[in-house]
Formats: sequence, structure tokens, C-alpha cells
Amino acid sequence: MAGALGLHVISTQIPVAFISATKQTFKRASAIRCAANTPKKRYTIAVLPGDGVGNEVIPVAVDALRLAGSLEGLDLRFEELPIGGAALDLVGVPLPEETLTKAKNSDAVLLGAVGWPKWDNNPKHLKPITALLQLRAGLEVFSNLRPITVFPQLVNSTYLRKETAEGVDLMIIRELTGGIYNAHPRGFTTNEQGDEVGFCTESYSASEVDHIARVAFDIAKQRRSKLCSVDKATILEGSMLWRKRVTAMALEYPEVEVSHLLIDTAAMDLVRYPRQFDTILTGVMFGDILSDLAAMIPGSVGLLPSAALGDSGPGIFEPVHGSAPKHYGKDTVNPLAAVLSAAMLFRYGLKEENAAKRIEKAVSDVLDRGFRTRDIHTPGTTLVGCKRMGEEILRSLDARVFASNGSLV
Repeated sequence: MAGALGLHVISTQIPVAFISATKQTFKRASAIRCAANTPKKRYTIAVLPGDGVGNEVIPVAVDALRLAGSLEGLDLRFEELPIGGAALDLVGVPLPEETLTKAKNSDAVLLGAVGWPKWDNNPKHLKPITALLQLRAGLEVFSNLRPITVFPQLVNSTYLRKETAEGVDLMIIRELTGGIYNAHPRGFTTNEQGDEVGFCTESYSASEVDHIARVAFDIAKQRRSKLCSVDKATILEGSMLWRKRVTAMALEYPEVEVSHLLIDTAAMDLVRYPRQFDTILTGVMFGDILSDLAAMIPGSVGLLPSAALGDSGPGIFEPVHGSAPKHYGKDTVNPLAAVLSAAMLFRYGLKEENAAKRIEKAVSDVLDRGFRTRDIHTPGTTLVGCKRMGEEILRSLDARVFASNGSLV
């Protein structure tokens, strides 16, 4: 994405409070950076902490990006921009024009969360969530990747039986631009009886389905070659077309085993026997529901990263958990979803696979060493807050710099 766009990278000044959520540990990390290769590639990352706990987890993710990138010889420049409720307070709109422009000119967007009770009663165009929809439209992203992985270290944190959750590794691919969240007509009216009516349109075009289906088939090929398409084709015309188009495209991918499930059956099977799934393809609303439900498999929504991608240009990388008003300011939130979103940013946004693996290995190492935030804490492990978890991630990144023979790993 970054390479295709040929973007000019600008060095920007990040507010001091944002530079590092883990200042003490990062001093050691900076020393390691000097030993890394001279930077060969430069990237600009638009950083949008947004509202609530986005302001706690995103600095941790930025620290991980900065260190992992430096160890791979990458020069990352970060520019913090307002979005959501924070932007409403600052300039009166949820997505300032400057934020969108600079996001478009970046190589990737790291997003925290939008939304807060303070703005719940705003008109729709002034709600924080509108910023997310506008950002997706502005960047022309259409494919939402939401991996669900049960870390072996966290199998005791699952809400399911241990034997049910063990070994789960699946990818939910959610369409973002069509369906009931986006289609028209929609709005409010009054019927003949004088009752107020709110209405939306569930609509998908053949081109919209084909667009996302090809992404899903290609990803399924790279995984275990199993694709399950989820719809409600028994009732919804949009789903009838969805199933028709996916079935037709399956002929182009004979190596991929294709199945179809209704949304209610898929939800049941996702908690009953999740290991049967590899790649799940579905629409905007069903994907929203299934991915939150799937958070119960690894044990916490605080473990779920996501990526929103287009055909070109910067993608959006964000934790799934939202702004979490009840947890904000308590240093209890889990930053791993944001950190794993940073790994997805390297993998899918910048095509820097080695840097992505560094972060993922660091997360696994932290879990091996027994550190847990409150949402995944179990007896015999060490309870820590968001900041401490960030410090341990940086320590693990540092520790993985040199192998026993002194070579970079």
C-alpha cells in the first residue's frame, strides 16, 4: 500500500505526553535502536486515539510499532489527529477535514475508539460513530479482517469449555460498505396512522459481494482452504444474492472448500464447535455481531485486533473493544488488541512481515511470563495494568533482539 502510493513522509511533532506510555522501559529500547540497521524505509502513521480507552491503549501500540520498526530498519513517523468525541469538543465535527486529509496521505491509520455517553444524544451527523463511517468511506476501505485466536497460554481464560476453545484460529472477513449499515433509502417518516417510523435498507449489489468474496477466497487459500459464507438467505433478498454470487465465485477456487450457514446457525456453531471454522465471510451487520460473540472464545474482547482494507491506499487498524467508558482512567484495560492491531498494520498495511512477527512473538512472550490484565487474569498469573503490560511488551521486544549466537532475530 505505502509503496504503491509513493507517499512523501513528513516528520511531525507528537505531544510529549503521547510519545511513550512506557517511558522508563523505552530508554532501554532506544539504546537497542542504535544497534539496528540504518533505516531503509520510511512510513507515516496517522494516529487517531479517539475517545475513552483509545487514549490508553494506542500509546502502548505506538511504542511497540516504534521499537519493532526500528529493529527492522524502518523509520516510522507518527502524527496524532483528533477523531470522534475528541474532535467534536475541539472543532465541532466528529471527523475534521484535516484528519481525513492527513489520514489519506499516510501509509496506515492506527485508530483507538470513538464514542462516549456525553455525545449519545447528539444528532446522527454529530455522533462520534459517524466519524468512523466517514473515515471508512474517505479511505475507501471495504474489507474488515478480524482474526480470532486462542493463545495456548490463555486457554483457561475462555468462557467456553477448555477443550472447545483450544486450538481455535479463525478469520472473520466482514464487508464494510454495503448492507443495512450503509444502503439507502433510510431515515425517519410518519405512516398513515401517524406513527413515527424508522427504516433502513438491507441491500447488496453483485459487485459489492464479488469484491469482498474474492478477498475472502484469496485469504482462505493462504490459510486452511476452508471458507464459510454466512447470510440469511431464507428471508433476505440481499442474502439470496450474496449466496448466489459466492456460490458462483467458488467455481474459480476449486481448492477451497465452501459452505454456507444462516446467521443464527453460525452464531450457535461459533460457540458450540469453533474449531470447525477457518475463514468466515459475511456482511456488515452479521460480521459485527459474530466478531463480538467470537470474543468469548479467547476470553476477552481486549484480545481482538482488526484491519479495514481497500484495494489501495492506507488501511485502518484498530482494536475491536471500543471506548469502554466504565474502564477509562483506571489503568485496567487490556492493550493487547491494540498491540496486535499494530502487528496487522505491519503485515497488511506496510507489508513488513518480520516486524509483524516481532510484535506477535513479544505478545506471546509476555503471556509466557505470566502477565495478565484484569480481563484475562487467572489464579497463578501476575495481575498488571495497561501501562505495565506495555512495559513488558517492550521488554519482550528487547529480549528478542539477539539470539544466542548474537544475530538479529
